Amino acid sequence: MSFPDKKQRKMCWDSRDRYWECLDEQNIKDSSQKPKVCAELRKVFENSCPSQWVTHFDRKRDFNVFKEKLQKEGFEPIKDEN
Repeated sequence: MSFPDKKQRKMCWDSRDRYWECLDEQNIKDSSQKPKVCAELRKVFENSCPSQWVTHFDRKRDFNVFKEKLQKEGFEPIKDEN
């Protein structure tokens, strides 16, 4: 696989952003869920980006959602029983 040029990267990032916007509109927080209303945008995203990037961006979005949740709700530290 060759590295995408500037135009290809922009196309990839734009398609990712449009897909993520659709997920946000549908209130989908988990990247493993792929709602039918966003299916076409997902296809464009997958076709516009190298597969490794798609995987990376899915994980990145999941982590960002998790981080956002922690900031809003806080977290309960794990208690060491030793």
